[in-house]
Amino acid sequence: MMLSTISALPKNVKQYLLITLNYWAFTLTDGALRMLVVLYFHQLGYSPIAIAMLFLFYEIFGVITNLIGGWLGARIGLNRTMNIGLLLQILALLMLTVPQGYLTVVWVMAAQALSGIAKDLNKMSAKSCIKLLVPKEQSSSLFKWVALLTGSKNTLKGVGFFIGAFLLTTIGFNAGIWLMAITLILVVIISHRFLKEEIGKASYKAKFSQIFSHNPSLNYLAASRMCLFAARDVWFVVALPVYFAETLNWQSESIGGFMALWVIVYGIVQAFSPNIVGHNREQAPNGRVLSLWAIALVAVIVMIIISLSFNDNPLLTLVIGLTIFGVVFAINSSLHSFVIVAMARVDGVSMDVGFYYMANALGRLLGTVLSGWVFQQYNIQACLVFSAVLALLSGAFIRKVKF
Repeated sequence: MMLSTISALPKNVKQYLLITLNYWAFTLTDGALRMLVVLYFHQLGYSPIAIAMLFLFYEIFGVITNLIGGWLGARIGLNRTMNIGLLLQILALLMLTVPQGYLTVVWVMAAQALSGIAKDLNKMSAKSCIKLLVPKEQSSSLFKWVALLTGSKNTLKGVGFFIGAFLLTTIGFNAGIWLMAITLILVVIISHRFLKEEIGKASYKAKFSQIFSHNPSLNYLAASRMCLFAARDVWFVVALPVYFAETLNWQSESIGGFMALWVIVYGIVQAFSPNIVGHNREQAPNGRVLSLWAIALVAVIVMIIISLSFNDNPLLTLVIGLTIFGVVFAINSSLHSFVIVAMARVDGVSMDVGFYYMANALGRLLGTVLSGWVFQQYNIQACLVFSAVLALLSGAFIRKVKF
């Protein structure tokens, strides 16, 4: 009954479902792998900052991959780049199945580098495909489809955190890695068999020199995205979990569970952002809407800084503040994701989207490095000050975007 219902769907909807299945499966394993690595290496005695540095190559190679991946997608098709991403993730997982004695920092960083390449190939391909599956005149539908794909991805990444902790507790690190690898092999087979050939392949022979954008609005949007994600990660990636562990004496499982729940809620908000901003019917969001939400994000961060300075209960401030920040940040992120897909060229869409997500990865890298350095040199409040400045820059850049 279900198979006949699916077969009766329009071709573009079936392609969307296949892309979503591919993206969801990858995201679940990506979140689970991160939590497995964090908790397992914590058990081996690694410090929180040392564990965070294991993911440094993950972010660095994300920057490179989005640039090259966009060009590659235009040359060989997005269906192939999606599957290449899955295959690289399988290889990254298999690298971690070696005996414990071989799991050195360098080896794990190399595996995470492969995983970072895989993740950004998969994400760039999925976001680019949506542009090609939604008719050009249906901009409000495009917003909803992008929001649903992006929001579900982040929700499932949070679920993946729980899965990673569950696998480590029940069947152990090695068996958990094997289970995820086998699951992705099945997804690769399905994706290769049914995903449309040549989707997203440019009609022209894309040159490598074209990987950088010459569109001023796209460059401003990329700069805004970079600052937006740096504003989140400068206090979320390293500073917050270390603060919870060292100052509030939380256990690693509690930290992982809290952050997983935050990511799940964040994803749900992203998925429903068209309804929240009031553009779920016929009208797509405009520049004024983007500017207002950018200002709201800065205001939230400033309120957290003030509250931490005058409140004797930092835990309550951070939990409430982080929740509000997550909601406002999720809406900003969803609006940005819509704008890049709406703005990107149809012919060679992956090159525009790849350039944009290169800036996204650069922002995560900048935020990760600053998070460890600023927190170690100063404190959590200093990380929040950096966050406010970066969010303000993001808002300034988004005002210059024309779409």
